[in-house]
Amino acid sequence: MAGLFRRRSLTRVFWVVALAVLGRLLFFSSAVPESPQIRRQGVLDLVAGSDRLNVQKYDFLQVRIGRDERPDFFSDVIRDGVDDFWDRFEKPYITDKSTSHIDQQSVLAAIEQLLTLNGWVAALCPTLSRPFGQSDNAYDDLVRSNHLYFVGMVIHSADHFLVDQLAVIVQMARRLGTQNVFVSMLDYDSSDSTETLLDLCEAVLTLLGVPFRIRKFPPMTDDPTAAYYPLEEAHTRNLVLEPLYELYQKRKIKFHRVIWLKGFTCPNDMFETIMVSQANSAAMVCGMDWAENNGFFIFSDRWRTRDINGDQFRQSRSSSAASAGPPRDPAGASRYSQHLPFQVFCCESGTHVVDPAQTYYTGLRYRAGTEFVNLSTSDAAVRRPSDAPCLDSSQAFFCRDLWLSAAREGVREVEQRAGEVNKAGGRGLGLGFNLGWGPGAKPTEVPANADARKRAKRGDSEFAKRADDNLVKRTDDSKLAKRADDDNLAKRADDVGHAQRQRPQGDDDGNVGSDFDAMPDTDSEGDEPAPEAVDDSMDSFSIPNSMFRPARILVNPRCVTTYAGVSHAQLALDLFGPDKDDDGPGLREKYVLDDWEGAPESFVCQEQRFTGGRKAPKTQRRLGFSVHAELDRAESLEVEVGP
Repeated sequence: MAGLFRRRSLTRVFWVVALAVLGRLLFFSSAVPESPQIRRQGVLDLVAGSDRLNVQKYDFLQVRIGRDERPDFFSDVIRDGVDDFWDRFEKPYITDKSTSHIDQQSVLAAIEQLLTLNGWVAALCPTLSRPFGQSDNAYDDLVRSNHLYFVGMVIHSADHFLVDQLAVIVQMARRLGTQNVFVSMLDYDSSDSTETLLDLCEAVLTLLGVPFRIRKFPPMTDDPTAAYYPLEEAHTRNLVLEPLYELYQKRKIKFHRVIWLKGFTCPNDMFETIMVSQANSAAMVCGMDWAENNGFFIFSDRWRTRDINGDQFRQSRSSSAASAGPPRDPAGASRYSQHLPFQVFCCESGTHVVDPAQTYYTGLRYRAGTEFVNLSTSDAAVRRPSDAPCLDSSQAFFCRDLWLSAAREGVREVEQRAGEVNKAGGRGLGLGFNLGWGPGAKPTEVPANADARKRAKRGDSEFAKRADDNLVKRTDDSKLAKRADDDNLAKRADDVGHAQRQRPQGDDDGNVGSDFDAMPDTDSEGDEPAPEAVDDSMDSFSIPNSMFRPARILVNPRCVTTYAGVSHAQLALDLFGPDKDDDGPGLREKYVLDDWEGAPESFVCQEQRFTGGRKAPKTQRRLGFSVHAELDRAESLEVEVGP
């Protein structure tokens, strides 16, 4: 009888343990800590969907990776100070649960004080003049929408404005809600006090309950001459976005917008850029980055910015007349003079807002060219750039991928709505001329393609002439190749010497965040001559870019980015004047673009073909850009490689 009772007891224990394990697997996240990665969503997490970014419930939402924990000269002093504060001011007053509310009130008071953090430059934001007026009430819709926002930052020796960036994040969390903002900071090879300031950021965000991931990442190479900046740029940006992908894949959390915070931007300017992005259903909206130079401001980040004609922005002063603004195309210059958003081919200048639904969630990633020349090796091959891909910044690659992605999506929608099956060799571009997404087309307007197909089949001369006027020759241009060789492909020793001469004397990080990416001035106006145009004679029949759906990339001139100091006020005065203009039309009438241009048939390629870090020399050339050819090439690769 006793043996039977013991067997039954063992059976009961077994079933209890089995049910406990099964319940843990079914209803809860893994018991094994997966930090710093996001834990997978359990059944109860799925039911309680309101706790999307609750840091009190999910400790893996606040992570610090790569902190230098090695003891230093002040480690003992700091530890003694913390212990002394605890022993003298905290521990004696903690007697029982009845006194716990005192500590709670102290923490709440500290949080309230932190929410008023304005930084040094940020404190002047409420006093800055803006056209059309600006008030907190204008952004109540953003607060009521209860969306999630992902703030990404790549930091390289940026202690001169990191405190103000933290102040901007705090103000964003105050308006949008601490659980509606996720902050991802990447400290890439900083050599100043950035790491110490990141300790401050970690403490502030922890107290406020803002989810974050702060990560330190070493340099990709110890040899400055072997560093290829676009590759570093692409890799670090993708690292910053890792939490975005993890939250989407493991917890089904989607962010409304991704905010890339660069330099210093006032919170209201950032909120307004978000509204511009929403009103235009834009894939990317950029501010304008102004660098201080000899007492005045010039437009920076010209390496990454191109107007809708594919031309480089002017390096104009902020105090110049509106007609001398950075954009070269007439439509962009006109809207810039009115402080209104304008369409561009590519941008990144300063703080910019990206719609992840049109970009990151569709599979777009930051990438860089691979055909660069490594100056640290003696057997580096010489690259003829006449028809080679443009080795510009990772953001420029991202912009071109955006145009291709928008065009590809337009092809899919036309195929679905027309109910036709592609029969041209298994390629998605066999549809011919059914992609009527010219200027003025709306996303909801998909034109019929039957008439276009008939015209293409019978060889409509007018249509063919239009294509002939817009297409770019894709074959070698011997004169362009020779000119590029003469100007850019000198001896590697000379290139190394030039790269070394470009570096400032003294602190290598002293000019970080300035106008390093811009080409040097060549005339008194600071406006270099554009590269010669490519031959636009048609070599083979192709679809012009104007027939494809355009990518919605905008520049918002009212969102200005500066760096350390209080000169942001002077910049706002230069750009917008001393008086506010409150008589303008409504927000949607001001900001919504009715006419969207197709991609330009060519663009100015400012590239870095040699290694040497962010300060390596850059050269210019003009390249053709055919959406049809790029999509056709991508489809061909998919067919050859297979699924």
